[in-house]
Amino acid sequence: MDHVFARVKNLRKKPFFKLISDHTLYEGVSVSVDSCVAYSPDHNLDEDSWFKIEGFKGYDFCLDILKKDFDTKDYDDLKKERFSEIAYLLAIQGGNFYFQKVSPSLFIMRKSIIFGEVAKIENPENRLVVKPLPDAIYLKDSDTLVFRDLAGIASIFKGIDVLFKEATKEEVTKFLSESFIKLENYGVDDVSKPNRKRIGLAMTTLSTMSQEDRNSLIPYISDYCENTLTYDAVTGKFTICKDDDLKQLVYGIEQRFYTTLISKEKRLANSVQTVV
Repeated sequence: MDHVFARVKNLRKKPFFKLISDHTLYEGVSVSVDSCVAYSPDHNLDEDSWFKIEGFKGYDFCLDILKKDFDTKDYDDLKKERFSEIAYLLAIQGGNFYFQKVSPSLFIMRKSIIFGEVAKIENPENRLVVKPLPDAIYLKDSDTLVFRDLAGIASIFKGIDVLFKEATKEEVTKFLSESFIKLENYGVDDVSKPNRKRIGLAMTTLSTMSQEDRNSLIPYISDYCENTLTYDAVTGKFTICKDDDLKQLVYGIEQRFYTTLISKEKRLANSVQTVV
């Protein structure tokens, strides 16, 4: 049997309540783990794609309710006076857990015209809009969380934002001091939030590279960015004088530039996905 639960705000003990039983909230939602993309903060999803975090129970931000056996008898019914305190919905369907964040805009209380066989006026009532797709799904059998927007579920899975936190000031300072970077009227305080996130990825990439690979990276970047970055072949340094310069350099470190096979056109990959 499928069930719908509500997580109430500001409750530490027993924050989940039964809302509706014997009802499937999300129909026709099917997600294959194999077709999902391992989460990366700099990846732009296709319209029909989902991110995934596998081995979800091993993370500190996994909810306790997902880690233990679930029994509906352990939960009380939600009383009317608490409807406005719902933080998110949790639908249990086929053993999987479907999450929807509840914001004030999803509560509707207004007079409506209802169209059936005839039109009629319906008086104002509290209503909570159910979105066509959940914000996240926990697939129990594969221990995988799938979602489309990590920032959108950060209030549900407290601490999950660690996966997309930007580089600290110290980390940015360290990156900008790399031997192949020359700063010109640009410093740590000028680095934008998006670039702080990209720097975190770039630092991870550089840390896994051998010195030989790092040496090969410089001509690769200078070739593809000859019209967008100033490179001094004598000093082996790229001049960074604005935020867009830094973005191009980081894209180069992530090897986002490529040449098409047939037309030999140089391009930038806005998102990348490892093919196995």
